[in-house]
Amino acid sequence: MSWLNYRFRSLYWRQMFITTGMVLLTLALLGVAFFTVSYQYARYQTNLEMENRARMMGELSADYLEYGRQRSLERFQYDPGFQQLSGYSAVGSYMHFLICDERGGLVLSTGQGLGQESVPENLVARLREGEPAVHGKIYGPDGQRFFAVGVPAVKPGTSEQIGLVFALSANTSLDTMWQGFTIIFFITAFAVLLISIAVSSITSSRFVQPLSEMARAARQYGEGDFAPRMPDDQDSPGEIGELAASFNQMAESLERQESQRREFISNLSHDLKTPLTTIAGYTDGILDGTIPPERERQYLRIISEESRRLSRMVRRMLDVSQIQAIDPMKSGATFDICERMRRVLISMEKKITDRKLDVDADIPDGPIFVPGDKDMMTQVLYNLLENAAKFAREGSTLYLGLEPRDGRVYVTVRNLGETIPPEELPLLFDRFHKSDKSRNEDKDGVGLGLYIVRTILHQHREEIYATSENGVTEFSFSLRIA
Repeated sequence: MSWLNYRFRSLYWRQMFITTGMVLLTLALLGVAFFTVSYQYARYQTNLEMENRARMMGELSADYLEYGRQRSLERFQYDPGFQQLSGYSAVGSYMHFLICDERGGLVLSTGQGLGQESVPENLVARLREGEPAVHGKIYGPDGQRFFAVGVPAVKPGTSEQIGLVFALSANTSLDTMWQGFTIIFFITAFAVLLISIAVSSITSSRFVQPLSEMARAARQYGEGDFAPRMPDDQDSPGEIGELAASFNQMAESLERQESQRREFISNLSHDLKTPLTTIAGYTDGILDGTIPPERERQYLRIISEESRRLSRMVRRMLDVSQIQAIDPMKSGATFDICERMRRVLISMEKKITDRKLDVDADIPDGPIFVPGDKDMMTQVLYNLLENAAKFAREGSTLYLGLEPRDGRVYVTVRNLGETIPPEELPLLFDRFHKSDKSRNEDKDGVGLGLYIVRTILHQHREEIYATSENGVTEFSFSLRIA
């Protein structure tokens, strides 16, 4: 029983059972329909032929039945027409004839063993009542069954009934034909069933094999191994091929996320370890007297700065979690992007002045409304402008511009400074990513500013792009105009 349960749980065997069952049901229905229709047709044709032969025999025997007293009926047996008809019928169709008088008394029989008791009384009665032809079954003295068709024999040139003629056909002829049909049908049905099972087995195997491979790969993914991939088989069925392609994309995404997770942990460990090590080292130095009392205030200030930096890092990480849980497009709110840009410039005035930077602001005077969350977009603009000011060459010009075009606004932040290597550009928006050079220059950063920018824009269904050539670094993104 457990084996059967396992088989029914298996997609391969379920497909096989369903296919086999459907083929068997179809063959059974076709067989019943074929045998029913063909039997009725064969029976009709046989009855029609027997009726025609009986009428022909009635016409041949009419004179002998009418003048039987003057001309011996025995001579009718030697009539060429009678011998030809009875002989042809007996050999070709296993057919016999009973010739009776108008009361149903047997006058002549062409079959051995067929006597007066073989004359069907019920059919005689129906013919005497005026039916033009009757059909029925009778049994011979040895129990053999016959199909019988009876017609009246009428006086030539009149409708006066002068006798009865019955044509009898043995079951053996129809049974022989039926046995042949049955054998052919079952041989054909068996061949069709074998072919169907073979084809179903092949197609089911091709259907199930990719799913089995995906199941094995999924178990490996659960164990942390993201290397397995589904073969890119162009001959696979459409849905299976699409599923395999989607499965590979999922595996690549998981592998990429796992790589990012490991990088995140590595970067997080590095960025957390640095301030914690500094705080612990200087604190121990003060406590054990390694640091002179006159310098304690200096190192306490460093401890305070590192503590605040650690606090900012944790706060930024919480900000990222909160941003990812918000859908800013769901509410349908809009805001003036030009006003947001002017507000950010005003709030950044001190930092820009401290860096001795000029600002080239290209912002339209009129309002331009875009969908989204104004506070989140303000943070995007602030982070980009702060990052540009931080790494701009002192005394250079900082550019902040907005250009409406084709139903969208294109926002650009540009500064002059060190060129970012091409291999670093795709990594700028990763969590905790800092180039080695920027780690030394950016003591206060935690490596989450640009990651937050990309996260917010993704929540707004937008992308951000970065370029850096010949000392000009530019960040740009677009928003749909409401």
